[in-house]
Amino acid sequence: MNNKRFIAASIASLILTGCSTLSSTTATQQKWLQDKEYSLTILHTNDNHGHFWQNKYGERGMAARATLVNHIRAEVEAAGGSVLLLSGGDINTGVPESDLLDAEPDFVGMNMIGYDAMAVGNHEFDNPLDVLAKQADWANFPFLAANIYKDGQRMFDAYKIFDKDGVKIAVIGLTTEDTAKIGNPEFIKGVQFTDPKVEAKLVIAELKAKYNPDIIIAATHMGHYLNGDNGSNAPGDVQLARYLDEGSLDMIVGGHSQEPVCMEGKNVYADFKAGQVCKPDVQNGTYIVQAHEWGKYVGRADYTFKNGDLELQSYNLIPVNLKKKVTDSDGNKTRVFIQDEIQQDEAVFNTLKPFQEQGQAALNSVIGHSNGVLQGERKVVRNNQTNLGRLIATAHMQRAQADFSVMNSGGIRASIEEGDISYKSVLTVQPFANTITYVDMTGGEVIAYLNQVATKSKDSGAYAQFAGITMTVTDKQVSNIVIGDKPIDLNRTYRFTVPSFNAAGGDGYPKLSEHSSYVNTGYVDAEVLKDFIQKNSPINIADFVPKNE
Repeated sequence: MNNKRFIAASIASLILTGCSTLSSTTATQQKWLQDKEYSLTILHTNDNHGHFWQNKYGERGMAARATLVNHIRAEVEAAGGSVLLLSGGDINTGVPESDLLDAEPDFVGMNMIGYDAMAVGNHEFDNPLDVLAKQADWANFPFLAANIYKDGQRMFDAYKIFDKDGVKIAVIGLTTEDTAKIGNPEFIKGVQFTDPKVEAKLVIAELKAKYNPDIIIAATHMGHYLNGDNGSNAPGDVQLARYLDEGSLDMIVGGHSQEPVCMEGKNVYADFKAGQVCKPDVQNGTYIVQAHEWGKYVGRADYTFKNGDLELQSYNLIPVNLKKKVTDSDGNKTRVFIQDEIQQDEAVFNTLKPFQEQGQAALNSVIGHSNGVLQGERKVVRNNQTNLGRLIATAHMQRAQADFSVMNSGGIRASIEEGDISYKSVLTVQPFANTITYVDMTGGEVIAYLNQVATKSKDSGAYAQFAGITMTVTDKQVSNIVIGDKPIDLNRTYRFTVPSFNAAGGDGYPKLSEHSSYVNTGYVDAEVLKDFIQKNSPINIADFVPKNE
C-alpha cells in the first residue's frame, strides 16, 4: 500500500486514500505471549519549523538528533525492546534556509533519522498544496490526519498500525481545527478541518472493531492548554483526552503550543529547565507529552507491556546540545553544555551541509543596524504591543501610503537582536511571503472592523499590532480612537493596510478581499520590512515604543 497518498487540488489526477496504512499483518488475534514483559520506547519531537541545522552556539540540529536517536535505538533493541519515533508536526516555516527550499532538508533529515509517522501541522499548509504533495512524496513515513478532508474524502491516512514484537500499536493523526482560520486562505480553499475529538472517537471505535490494537497513541498538532483552558484557540490535547472514554487512548504525542509539557501536579505546570526531570501530564488515563520546539529536545517515554497492560516506567526530555550561560572566576560569561555533548552524525551532517550553504551569502548580508532588541518573541508579541510589531506595521503603512496599519502577531515569528541586521533575520521574522493589502473605509466602517480585530484574544496569533492609530479596548469594544493625531471622523475615509493572509479571512479577521476598495499591492512583507530597515538604519528602538496596549 502506498504511504504517500496525499491529495493536492492542483494535481490533475485525483487519487483518494483509504483510512489506514498498515506496516505489517493486522489480524485481530493476539500475538504477544502471556506473562511476557515487553519493552517499548516512544521517542518524539514537534514543531521543527525548519531547524534542520545547529544554531550559532552549536545547539540542536538534526545531525546531533540522529546520533541521540540512534544511540537510544541501539540501547533499547540490545535489551530486547522496540522503538517508535513520532513527530507532532509543523515541519515547515521558520528558518530561511529551509523555507527557500520548501523544507526539503528537514524531510531528508527526518528520513535519515528514521521517523515512523508524523501528525500534519497547521504550518504544513503555509505553501500551495502541490508543495505539500511534494513533501509527502519526499517523506519515507506517512503524514497522518484523521480530520482533514477535501471533496468529502480524507486527504491523509487517519492512522497507521505498527507491529512491535507482536504488540500492535495504532497511531492516529489529528490536526487543530484552527488551521481553517490560521492557515493561508489561498491554499486551504476547499479543505475542511473537522473536530478532531469527534474524529478520534470514531477512529478508535473503527480500530477496535477491525484490528483490536494493544496500544493506541494519538500523534497530534492541537496544543496543550493547562487544565483545558484554550482561550481563543481551538480545543487541544487536554480536551481530547477528557472527551474520550477513559483509557481508550494510551498516549498523546503533541505539538502546536510549542512548550515542554512537564507537570508539577494535577493541572499545574512545573518550572521546567533543560536537564531537569519532566513529568508528563495525565488526563483521563492518557499520558500527554510535548517536546517544546525546534528539535531542542527528544522526548523519551519508556513503557512496559504485559498481559495487555501498558505501564510508563520513565519519561525524560533529553536536551540536544542545549547550553547555559555560566560566569567564570574572572567574571567572564560563556556557554557550556547542559548535558554531555552529543556528537553530530557524520552522514546526516554531510548530507544536510549543502542545503545550509545554499544562499548563505545573500542571507547573511547586512542590511541595517538596531540600537536595541526589536521584540518579536512569541509569548510577548501575542500578548502585548511591541516595538517590532509597530515597526513592521509602520513599514506597511508607509509603503501603501496608508493612514494606519494592522499586523497580526502570528505573522511575527522572531525578535531582531541588537546590532547588525541581516536579510536572514528579516526572513526569519516574516517567513510566510504574505503581501501587503489595503482598503479604504469610512470612520464608521473602521470602528466596526476594529471591534472585531482589536478585540481578538491575547495569547493567539490573531492578536493585532498597530501603527498610526491608538484606541482603548474594553468589554470587546473599542473607543477613544485616534488616527494620526486626530480623533476618528465617522464620515472621513481612511486607508489602512492588513496582510493578505488576514484580508482573506485568516485568523478569523473580517474578509476584506471582496471589498470594493480592496487592493493587493503585491509587495511581499519581508521585502517591505527589508527596504524599511535599509532606508531607516540605524534603527532607533525608541522611535517604535508602543503608545498604548
